[in-house]
Amino acid sequence: MKKMPDINPDSQDVAELQAMVKALMAEKASLLEQFKLAIDRQFAKRAEALKPYDEAQGDLFNEVECEAVAPEQEEVVTTTTTKKARGKRKPLPKDLPRERIVLDLADEEKVCSCCQHPLHKIGEDSSEKLEFTPAVLKVLEYVRPKYGCRQCEREADKVSISQKPAPASLIPKSFATESLLANIILGKYQYALPLYRQESLFKQSGIELSRTTMARWVMQISEHFTPLYQALQKHLLEQVVVQADETPLNVLKEDKQCYMWVYCSGADSPEAALKDVKNIVLFDYQNGRSRACPVAFLGEYKGYLQTDGYKAYDGLPKVKHLGCLAHARRKFMDAKKLQGKGKTGKADIALAKIQKLYALETRLKGKAAQERLTERQKLAEPMLDDLHKWLTSQKVMGSSQLGKAIKYTTGQWPKLVRYVEDGHLSIDNNRAERAIKSMVIGRKNWLFADTPKGADASAMLYSIIETAKANDLILYDYLVQCMKEMAKPDPDIESLLPWNFSH
Repeated sequence: MKKMPDINPDSQDVAELQAMVKALMAEKASLLEQFKLAIDRQFAKRAEALKPYDEAQGDLFNEVECEAVAPEQEEVVTTTTTKKARGKRKPLPKDLPRERIVLDLADEEKVCSCCQHPLHKIGEDSSEKLEFTPAVLKVLEYVRPKYGCRQCEREADKVSISQKPAPASLIPKSFATESLLANIILGKYQYALPLYRQESLFKQSGIELSRTTMARWVMQISEHFTPLYQALQKHLLEQVVVQADETPLNVLKEDKQCYMWVYCSGADSPEAALKDVKNIVLFDYQNGRSRACPVAFLGEYKGYLQTDGYKAYDGLPKVKHLGCLAHARRKFMDAKKLQGKGKTGKADIALAKIQKLYALETRLKGKAAQERLTERQKLAEPMLDDLHKWLTSQKVMGSSQLGKAIKYTTGQWPKLVRYVEDGHLSIDNNRAERAIKSMVIGRKNWLFADTPKGADASAMLYSIIETAKANDLILYDYLVQCMKEMAKPDPDIESLLPWNFSH
């Protein structure tokens, strides 16, 4: 904060004092906004919804609202929230084994309490409850009889032994089966269950299985998945668009901040993806956050790269960089929170205009790429032009939250509007943010990686699991089958790709 100058009433210092007071007031307002946002992020709900997109669709073609407002009037847009209706409980799967338990009256109770005549059955009521049986551990004892030839022993003075070979295993001389390894891997990387907790669970079942042993198994298995990871990376770099994000990762044996990067394509499920797009999620551990990290992973990739606008992605060769409208919207949401509960202002106007763009995307969900492209050029481009015109016409304090939101959005504008160039592109980078969420949740439980090698193993296994999830595979079956195939001398990697997998 600047030091107040000595005031000379007979000099021209009054103007300088007034300018300094104005600057101090602006700084105070900025600090108050930051404080209020910090409190909101710590204690308030995380939801950013204003109103469902289907309610906003009715406004798509109503482009004259608020356009006739007089210049001296403040444009006011009201947004509402709705409560989601509670759905009905789904029936239990018919293929589950069922045990029928009949709660019948005793023979002496099957008599009318009024006239003492016998009762006859007139119907029955039934209800279903789901029973859970804890996991059952068992030992598989492989017995391999040996056979020898007595004739050879007598005539050739040699021993000839015939015996079935031992079952192929990714970890030779280990008592771990594919089912046990799959359970341990899913426990940590799908259900965020650290190895020390799994050690405790095994101990309750009478099995002494240390976290050190499980960690060693996980590292060994991850190395065997390298060919599958490389095949997935090859397919990923053939997609029209790749979405990327990164998040910090603490590695104890590293002396600087490390990061887990994620690169993905397609959607969260086959139903939501375009027909010619593959659903792939790959994690990449790096001990930095520089441009060299995406350059090393993407290599010679030619296509669209969609990110949150982080500068490390700028200037990548042969890549067209897209922005994320959700990040711009989030900044206007912060500005809206500072307006006060129940109050509306300029942040609401920006949010309403962005909401129209998202409403259009909701309508186009599931459509072919060409149809999405046509509709965007016809409807989205005028909406984007209207939003940009509004942003550049606003006169607000640059240090305010609204000013920062406008500055960010206009600064990212060429990247934000690029999604209208191709029907394969998305309006935001939420796909990558959702993909990395599983690792973020896991990190809250296991907190850190011990070594860079362990971080690489986590990146490998998260990649296999998240890609399988995005293709609606049963994770346990997929991991077991992958490990059985990988144990073969010449594994068929193509058959293990999620879109080729059958079990």
